[in-house]
Amino acid sequence: VQLQASGGGLVQPGGSLRLSCLTSERTFTTHILGWFRQAPGKERDFVSAITKSGVTYYTSSVKGRFTISRDDAKNTVYLQMNSLRPGDTAVYYCAAANPRKGITPPYDVREQYDLWGQGTLVTVSS
Repeated sequence: VQLQASGGGLVQPGGSLRLSCLTSERTFTTHILGWFRQAPGKERDFVSAITKSGVTYYTSSVKGRFTISRDDAKNTVYLQMNSLRPGDTAVYYCAAANPRKGITPPYDVREQYDLWGQGTLVTVSS
């Protein structure tokens, strides 16, 4: 498994969760890493991405609430989610995109990503 997501769970509105995505060293050092989410009955949508140099991108609905980061020593990318809302309920997927394929920022297109992890469910409910 090249990408392994974890950290989902049940949280009350206004609460926080931190998702983790462990990757292989090769993937971590060569790819752009991103998070997508899929709510029941909806498409899989972009949430956030981070480049090898640490440049970050966010969808507008999570700006100021979510923070993506990477730990080079652990080959892990994180998604810190604060001020969670019921609308954030979804299965969250981590993914990796190869920049050598000529993809361009803000890396928010699902087809740009060629490696996917299993999802982790986040439920925001009181």
